[in-house]
Amino acid sequence: MGSLGAILKHPDDFYPLMKLKMAARRAEKNIPPEPHWGFCYSMLHKVSRSFALVIQQLDTELRNAVCIFYLVLRALDTVEDDTSIATEVKVPILMAFHRHIYDRDWHFSCGTKEYKVLMDEFHHVSTAFSELGRGYQEAIEDITMRMGAGMAKFICKEVETIDDYDEYCHYVAGLVGLGLSKLFHASGSEDLASDSLSNSMGLFLQKTNIIRDYLEDINEIPKSRMFWPRQIWSKYVNKLEDLKCKENSVKAVECLNDMVTNALIHVEDCLTYMSALRDPSIFRFCAIPQIMAIGTLALCYNNIEVFRGVVKMRRGLTAKVIDRTKTMSDVYGAFFDFSCMLKSKVNKSDPNATKALSRLEAIQKICRESGTLNKRKSYVIKSEPRYNSTLVFVLFIILAILFAYLSANRPSNM
Repeated sequence: MGSLGAILKHPDDFYPLMKLKMAARRAEKNIPPEPHWGFCYSMLHKVSRSFALVIQQLDTELRNAVCIFYLVLRALDTVEDDTSIATEVKVPILMAFHRHIYDRDWHFSCGTKEYKVLMDEFHHVSTAFSELGRGYQEAIEDITMRMGAGMAKFICKEVETIDDYDEYCHYVAGLVGLGLSKLFHASGSEDLASDSLSNSMGLFLQKTNIIRDYLEDINEIPKSRMFWPRQIWSKYVNKLEDLKCKENSVKAVECLNDMVTNALIHVEDCLTYMSALRDPSIFRFCAIPQIMAIGTLALCYNNIEVFRGVVKMRRGLTAKVIDRTKTMSDVYGAFFDFSCMLKSKVNKSDPNATKALSRLEAIQKICRESGTLNKRKSYVIKSEPRYNSTLVFVLFIILAILFAYLSANRPSNM
């Protein structure tokens, strides 16, 4: 539900948070009874609670396909991310992973915590995969093969140039966009989107994650694996890890702003992709993460905290995005608001200020020309209202009642 302090500071977060909490509880209760499907959906909640919620937007058949697609790629990613696996062992597994999904006996022990469970009991995923329609299976196999080959390539290759950066992001995320477009088309709900637009959908999300996760990735044990391109960071520091040193704070923020400016180049394609979607459930599934990405970039831009700790949207704002994203006008409104927030943080002395402002103005122009901004529910840029002590007290009582209710209805572990 978020901390009480955060809710009191943002009282209008309360209702969306309550709805999100209830939706999460419903999703956790609606785990399929079959052991293999039960494992897959339970694992989905463990490896990505936010994705598990977003996926609920989809109809059952497509939801099952997307669930398995996500878990297969999460397993592939677990192999790639495990820096304790020797290269000569890792590369063949990545290259052959698309064949392993047909083998109900295959598993490989790696990763930690829930990811290790996923890998140790991968036969459940393979069993569920075997029950998908042939069109879904072919799409998942094709993307897994291409992604595994791309990951294997970058095991032995550093991200030097911006072209390398785009290529790596294509393999690990752009291909996810292509795969989802194939699954949407296989379901009969959507036309097949172009590869370039699908790729941009993935690249925008992946670049946002790479920017946000700088500190976590650079501090990874036993060794870090970083994907900020040397072509960008070498303009500011001699070594990538130097960005987290306090004496380099000014240069670190300039480098960060350079990275955010690079990510913004994909926004126009993303808006074009989403505007062509016809199915409301598929639209929400695609739109919510994209709004979260532009919101995260707005928070990260010009923010030294990226190099000090965790920067992410507050849970209440996330709940609002999930609750209020229903139509393309909501998307245009959110992108316009977050781009305004980002634009207000651009320092004219920043070396990439002109480029950043140009890209933000292009985004805002698209949003304005949609003719829907006057219909939006603005939840990003507005002054916080002041609430009197009576309202705060009432909110506190409601929260107490809600928590008591949830506690009383929580299943016993006995």
